[in-house]
Amino acid sequence: MSPLSLPPVPEPFQLPFHYGALHHLGIDWLVAPEPVRELLAKHHPDLSAAEFDGRALVSFNYQLYFAQYAFGGGVTQEIEYNVIAFPTAESDRIPQLTYAQYAQGWDQTKLLGIARIHVLCDSPFAISAGRALYAEPKYPGWFEVDLPSLNGPAGETWTVHGKAAGTSPDGILEKRETPLFSLTAALDDIAASPANNTPITGYGTCPDGRVLAGPMNVYQPYRWYDLSAPEHADRVHLTVHAPDHDLGRDIRSLVTDPAAGAWTYQSPPVAAHNRPYYLPTRRPADR
Repeated sequence: MSPLSLPPVPEPFQLPFHYGALHHLGIDWLVAPEPVRELLAKHHPDLSAAEFDGRALVSFNYQLYFAQYAFGGGVTQEIEYNVIAFPTAESDRIPQLTYAQYAQGWDQTKLLGIARIHVLCDSPFAISAGRALYAEPKYPGWFEVDLPSLNGPAGETWTVHGKAAGTSPDGILEKRETPLFSLTAALDDIAASPANNTPITGYGTCPDGRVLAGPMNVYQPYRWYDLSAPEHADRVHLTVHAPDHDLGRDIRSLVTDPAAGAWTYQSPPVAAHNRPYYLPTRRPADR
């Protein structure tokens, strides 16, 4: 067997890419395996769909992250539509797990990774980096969101609306008003389990057919929500607004059942600017 080779890192990118803060929501669906195999074969022919008790697994996740650069800072939002998969050549190393075991990080091989099918992103720089470094199928989109926040109302409900976008010749995102999808996850009052499930291996297929595997470390546990109980069937709603769009078509072809689980991560705050107070008024005689 030949040694592993490392792909080049083109200018101006540097690796690893460091996140200054990350807010991350993922939703998992257990689905019929045959349509997943067909979709995966079209996008990543050297990967195989993982199965959990006879069901394949697709995930739809939203990221909001901050990165600090030499010139300042940048905030990026994106969503990924993924199939949980592994390299077909490594099939003899794949552990037999239930979905709950996988979601909580029991796969220590980290070969069960996310095969990216669609990635929408609101940063042209991040789109270029994802394509060049990780062979991500990344294209422009933008988002309107309502997220759990220490600076907002209490609660654990996430709402993400994705819309179409383009890129101008000078590399500026051009927002369009065409809605693509809406996702709501009402996770209030559900007990969450800590999930040590990173590094998350992300798979991409290069134009020449070679498969890239890029691990992502998150330095604190995720919170995993088991949504398998019947009373949680209405906790997650994913609506396709553009059924003829590639993303909408691939969502509708696979996602038909209630969500099996959700996982979240929110970076802890590093500072707080506190409430001000009035100084006592000094009378003229006291001066």
